[in-house]
Amino acid sequence: MAANDTVKYGIIGVGMMGREHLINLYHLRTENVAVVCIADPHVPSQQLALELAQSFNWPPLKVFSGHQELLDSGLCDVVVVSSPNMTHYQILMDIINHPKPHHVLVEKPLCTTVADCKKVVNAARKRTDMLVQVGLEYRYMPSVAKLIEIVKDGSLGSVKMVAIREHRFPFLVKVNNWNRFNANTGGTLVEKCCHFFDLMRLFAGANPVRVMASGAIDVNHKDEIYDGKVPDIIDNAYVIVEFDNGSRGMLDLCMFAEGSKNEQEISVVGDVGKGEAFVPESIVRFGTRETGRDGVQTLKAEDERIKYDGLHHGSSYLEHLNFLSAIRAKGEKTPAVDLQDGLISVAIGVAAQLSIEKGRFVTIQEVIDEINC
Repeated sequence: MAANDTVKYGIIGVGMMGREHLINLYHLRTENVAVVCIADPHVPSQQLALELAQSFNWPPLKVFSGHQELLDSGLCDVVVVSSPNMTHYQILMDIINHPKPHHVLVEKPLCTTVADCKKVVNAARKRTDMLVQVGLEYRYMPSVAKLIEIVKDGSLGSVKMVAIREHRFPFLVKVNNWNRFNANTGGTLVEKCCHFFDLMRLFAGANPVRVMASGAIDVNHKDEIYDGKVPDIIDNAYVIVEFDNGSRGMLDLCMFAEGSKNEQEISVVGDVGKGEAFVPESIVRFGTRETGRDGVQTLKAEDERIKYDGLHHGSSYLEHLNFLSAIRAKGEKTPAVDLQDGLISVAIGVAAQLSIEKGRFVTIQEVIDEINC
């Protein structure tokens, strides 16, 4: 593929998130990209995606009911996997084992279990002709990206504590209500919180060792019944993560907190200073122990490259821009968020879910080795 060739995309799964990718790729049209095909067994989702494409004045998209037909068509160079979590493993294995190489952007979580993540990681190693990026796009949110920059330039010293609070609305309604059950999602702390475990690891600059969590279903979905079953996804939790360099992370999750000014508040404290990021206010604050409260600086974080804010404050747009740049570099650049990042973010979530179930600390090693899982 020459540097100026059109990069052709196929989207597998065109529910809410798949259509969000469609819109982001439309806003990347000046970068010479085109969505040429979609795959989804759900006809209403297909229809909504086609209506979007029509509103962009695109040539008609080729529509497939299954991902295998899309891959066999040979129409696209890049595949975006935005299907329900429990389908990721089989779809990824089919892409990796397909004779034609396709670069892949897979939505988080990579898979719903550590065992499946490991199989995907091992299979992908044999495909040096493919790039696979995991959709952990929160690191691209302007305020979060600015805080990462502050941490990396050493302004806060050696990071000791990372606290992330997500206080938000309940899970949205998805096709066939697949996201109401742990068996489909991997559990709330995998489905939702792999983003935050990825950020903790990034801020700490270390790998997780053990996890302790407490959580429950206290408010949401208790009066819902699907095929005779009541949802089992937790709606609030505290999670503590210990890292191999001695630093600690803490997640405070509440999914019945619509009355919040910010959905995410991130605090990183080092031995020299402290930094904070607020989303969606897009504000960053940072100061040092030496200058104290009076020395705290506040800035508005913005990224002029963003042409579409969308559901995630421009981070999905930047994720696509970065992945496209890695594709065009033809092997000289690795994806910014690789399969190992995807695996570890899932492993922390699985350990946290297991910790709640067992009422004890869970080591990352035991979930990687699949003991008690």
